Amino acid sequence: MSTTVAGLLQVGTLVVILAAVYVPLGDHMARVYTGERDLGVERMLYRLARVDPRRQQSWVGYVLAVLGFSAVCFVVLYAIQRMQGALPLSDGKAGVSPAMAFNTAISFVTNTNWQSYSPEIVMTNLTQMTGLAVQNFVSAAVGMAVAIALVRGIVNRRATGEIGNFWVDLVRGVIRILLPLSIIVATLLLSQGVVQSWHSGFAWTTTDGAEVRSVIGPFASQEAIKELGTNGGGTLSANSAHPFSNPTPFSNLVEILALLVIPVCLTRTYGTLVRDRRQGLTLLGVMAGIWAIMLTAVWIFESHPSGAASAAAGAMMEGKEVRFGIPGSALFAVSTTGTSTGAVNSAHDSFSAGGGGTVLWNMLLGEVAPGGVGSGLYGILAMAMITVFVGGLLVGRSPTFLGKRIGQPEMTTAALYVLVMPALVLAGTAISVILTATGEAQGNSGEPGTPGAIHGFSEVLYAYASAANNNGSAFGGLTVTDDWFQASLGVTMLLGRFVPIVLVLALAGLLARQRPRGTVDESAAESAGVTGTGPTGLAGPGRGRAVLEATPAESVARPEALSALPTHGFLYGSLLMATIVLVAGLTFFPAMALGPIAEALL
Repeated sequence: MSTTVAGLLQVGTLVVILAAVYVPLGDHMARVYTGERDLGVERMLYRLARVDPRRQQSWVGYVLAVLGFSAVCFVVLYAIQRMQGALPLSDGKAGVSPAMAFNTAISFVTNTNWQSYSPEIVMTNLTQMTGLAVQNFVSAAVGMAVAIALVRGIVNRRATGEIGNFWVDLVRGVIRILLPLSIIVATLLLSQGVVQSWHSGFAWTTTDGAEVRSVIGPFASQEAIKELGTNGGGTLSANSAHPFSNPTPFSNLVEILALLVIPVCLTRTYGTLVRDRRQGLTLLGVMAGIWAIMLTAVWIFESHPSGAASAAAGAMMEGKEVRFGIPGSALFAVSTTGTSTGAVNSAHDSFSAGGGGTVLWNMLLGEVAPGGVGSGLYGILAMAMITVFVGGLLVGRSPTFLGKRIGQPEMTTAALYVLVMPALVLAGTAISVILTATGEAQGNSGEPGTPGAIHGFSEVLYAYASAANNNGSAFGGLTVTDDWFQASLGVTMLLGRFVPIVLVLALAGLLARQRPRGTVDESAAESAGVTGTGPTGLAGPGRGRAVLEATPAESVARPEALSALPTHGFLYGSLLMATIVLVAGLTFFPAMALGPIAEALL
C-alpha cells in the first residue's frame, strides 16, 4: 500500500469516526448545559464552595467569576512549581525559577501550555499531576463555559441580561464531559503501550555497555486530557512524537481524534441550543473547509522534496517520525494548529517553508478551524456576527443574528475581539526582532535577506502567534528561556486569553438584553411549554425538546424577520469563510511576506 493511500485511509477513518460521534456527543453536551438536575458530587462541590447553582449571573458577574477563578489557579500553580523541590515525589528536582514558573503558570491557566523548558528535566511527576494536569481540565472547561454563555446571550428571549452561572458550567464541563472522555482516551492509549507509571524512571544498559536512564511517569492520563482539552503541554520534550506518549499509528489517530472531537461536536451543541441545526452545520462546513484546504497544502508541500537530503529520502522527512510519515505528521500539524492545542508529533521548525508557513497561517486565521475547546466556537461566532453586518450592508438587509440586532455596540465589541490577537502578535514580533538579544536566541540567523535570517524572523513570528492564539506549539529553533521572552510571551498569553473572553462575555450580555426581532416563533414555544428557562439559563431539555425539533430559529413570522440575512447555508458559509480569510490576509500578509513566503521563494 502506498503512503498516499494509507494517508487517505487515515483521514477517511478520522472523518467517519467524527461523523459517528457528532450527533450523540453534541446533543449530550447540550443536555449537560441545559439540564436542571445536579449530580450528587456536583451538589457537594457547590456546598463546599458556597455556590448557589440556581443563581443566574449577568455578564459582569460571569467575567468576575472567570477572572477570579483563573487568578486563584495561577497563584496555586505558581506556588506548586516554586515549592516542588520540598514536596513529595521530587526525584531530586529543585523548585522552578521565578520567571519560568510565572510563564508556565500563565501558560497552563490560559489553556496555551507553552513550554519553555524540558518537562522531564524540570517538572516532577507531582507537579505534572496536581498542577499541570488539573489546569488541563479546568482551563478547557472555562473555554466551553464562555462559549455556552455567548450562546445563552443569543437565545435569551426575555431580555434579562442573564447568561448562566459560571460555577455550574465549570463543574459540569469537567465532570460530565472532560473526565469521562479522558478515561476513554487514556484507556485506548494504554492499549497501545503509552506509559502510565508512578515511577520517575528506570535505568538500563545500552549495547555498548553504557548505563542510561529513561524518564517515565503518568503519561497516558495526561496525554488524554492534553489532547481532549486542546491544551498541548506534554510530559516529555518530544511531546506526542515520543514513543512513550504516542507509540503507534493507531495511537496517533486516537490523539488527533481527541483534539478535534469536542470543538467539532460543539457546533452540533450550538445548533441544538439555538433551535436550528442548520446553524451548527454551516459553522461546521466552514471549519471543515478551512481544515481540508490547510491539510492539502501541508501534505503537498511536505511531499515534494526541497534540497539534496530530502530528495534522497523522497520526502521532507527531517523532524518527522518514520512510523507516522508525511500524512500522519501533516494531519497532526494542521489539526493541532487549527484547534489551539499545541501538541506536536513532528518538528514544525523542520517543515518546508511552505508547510511551516501554512501551519503558521492556520493559527493566524484565529484558530477557528475548528478552534480550541470552546474558544473555537465563540471565535467563529464573533466572526459570524461581523459577516452578518458586512453582508447586510452589501445586500441592504438588516444586520441581525438569529433575531438579535447587530448594532454599533455589538459590532464594536466584536471588532475589538478580532483586533486583540493581531495587535499582540505584531507588536510582540516587532519589539523582539529589534532587540539585540533576539539574534542570540535564534537557531537560524544571518545577514538580512539570507534564508537563515528569514527563517529566524519566522521563528519569532510563530512564537507570538502561538502565544496570542493560546496554541503553545513552536518553531523549536528559538530559545525562549531569557527573561524578555518569558515575560513578554507570558503577558501575550494572558492578554490573548482573557481580553477576548471579557469581550465575548460583554457581547453575550449585550445580546441577552435584547428581545428577538421575530425570528423565534414565541407562540410555538409557549404552546410547547417553554415559558421560561432552566437554572442554567437555557430552556430545559424536557420542556424545550418540542421546540428544538419543531421550531427552527428562522422559521417565522414577523415581517422584520424576512429582511434579515440568513445565517445558514452555502452562500452564508462562503461569505463567512471569505471574511475570516480576508481579515487575516489584510492583517498578516506583510509579516508573512517577510517570513515564510520570502523563504519559500528563495
